[in-house]
Amino acid sequence: MNRASLEKRPTDVARMFDGVAARYDLTNDVLSMGQDRRWRRLVLEAVQPAPGDVVLDIAAGTGTSSEPFADRGARVVPADFSQGMLRKGKVRRPDLAFTAADAMSLPFADGVFDAVTMSFGLRNVLDPVQALREFHRVTRPGGQLVVCEFSKPVNRAFRKVYSEYLMQALPKVARRVGSNAESYVYLAESIQAWPDQQGLSSWLQRAGWRGVEWRNLSGGIVALHRATKAIEVRSA
Repeated sequence: MNRASLEKRPTDVARMFDGVAARYDLTNDVLSMGQDRRWRRLVLEAVQPAPGDVVLDIAAGTGTSSEPFADRGARVVPADFSQGMLRKGKVRRPDLAFTAADAMSLPFADGVFDAVTMSFGLRNVLDPVQALREFHRVTRPGGQLVVCEFSKPVNRAFRKVYSEYLMQALPKVARRVGSNAESYVYLAESIQAWPDQQGLSSWLQRAGWRGVEWRNLSGGIVALHRATKAIEVRSA
């Protein structure tokens, strides 16, 4: 059974992340060979938050992706739909405003964030375009979106090796560091089923974002997509 074809029912996906919350950060660090820390740093550099900026970090998990924003002086809201992740994050960083949220129906007013970020979570959303529309709704005019997500390696030979690693090595490594290997089989399949860089760019445009661009990281294993919410110009 292809776990990535389970229609990404929110309750099922949330339960899966609840089950791996305890060792999620350690597992990601091992599986990415430490690259996840570099990717988080590049997300921060892409946003370049000023002190006092209000940033929504959706699919924040335990808050490791949110901490760099807080350390820079931004008012960051780590949001996730996994209660297990949120509880673990609140223990680690009780000063952060962890919030339960569904990416497709955010519990925030229009135009309240200077920036929205999402790292490695859009694949797990039932309707990614609807989520991107919600991110657009809660961002102020002139604000920005940064999505860091797995993508397609640009080198064809490397792409084959990478695919084999995902489906064979990834669950084995996850089992060794104490995480639910079946959950990581789902994650591997969801990565393989995900559109390429251009495909995600087209979704961003459909959701109303402008100035869409991307930057390949680690040879295209990951792509950093950036976009802006247009400023409406009213005629006199």
